[in-house]
Order: sequence, then C-alpha cells, then structure tokens
Amino acid sequence: MSEYSAVIEWKRGSQDFLGRQYSRAHEWRFSGGVIVPASSSPHIVPLPMSVADNVDPEEAFVASLSSCHMLFFLDFASRKKLIVEQYTDNAIGTLAMGPNGKNMMTEVILRPSVTFAGERPSPAVLKALHHESHDACFIANSVLTHVRVDERYC
Repeated sequence: MSEYSAVIEWKRGSQDFLGRQYSRAHEWRFSGGVIVPASSSPHIVPLPMSVADNVDPEEAFVASLSSCHMLFFLDFASRKKLIVEQYTDNAIGTLAMGPNGKNMMTEVILRPSVTFAGERPSPAVLKALHHESHDACFIANSVLTHVRVDERYC
C-alpha cells in the first residue's frame, strides 16, 4: 500500500468572503517541492474571482487520467521492445450532468499521438497497448468517469 499527499492552501486576506467576492486562487504543494498555482475554473466561477492561468481541479483530473495512462503505455511498449520517441496527448474532459443528477466529469477522451523509433506498430498492436494501459491505470480504476482512447489516434 502507498500513500500520497498534497497540501492545498487558500488565504482570504482582506477579501469580502461573506459577499462571495473572494478569489478562488490557491496553491497545491507537493512533497517534492513543486507548487502549482490553482483556482476554480472560470467556467464555474466567473473572472475575476477565478484565475484563468491557474490549473483548476477539472483540468488536473483530465491530466491525471492522461498521465497515468501514458506512464503505463510507455511501460508496456518498452516491454514489447517498442521504442517510443514522443507521446503527446490532447486529452479532453466533459463536465456534465451525471446519472445521479449531479454535475460530474462524465467522460475523458484521450487523444494520444505517439512517435516510435523505427517502424510504427500496427493499429491492432496500438489498440491492445492502449487497452492494457487503460486496464492498469490506477486513476481510471478509481473513478466513475467514462475514459476512452479515441481510436483515430491509434
């Protein structure tokens, strides 16, 4: 068993909290020393109460799913003696009403572009690698969200 931690910190300062006129900007601090400027999404809380340049939880959710999938893909490709030169995923998540009547991330579509050294594996091999990666991804196994790889990118 492994445990992971993050420190999430927000400070009010002199902002009008009861009037709901306060910034949603905050920080995520991780054990390795990385500090990520975070905020609510401007799609949820309008500017200037949100900070468009900061990472919002919904973006981080999509990135977490994509990153987990990629790391397993790289591992499985290396085991098959396939050399990956570059992996870029233009992942997209959809926030919508879920079956329980609450807003949720209903779907995350992974759209990876993978460059290999030498000959590119067949679409069937790529599809199998993505399927295996999805099945192994800890984050995908932890959520209700429908996560899929757009097969146009296989």
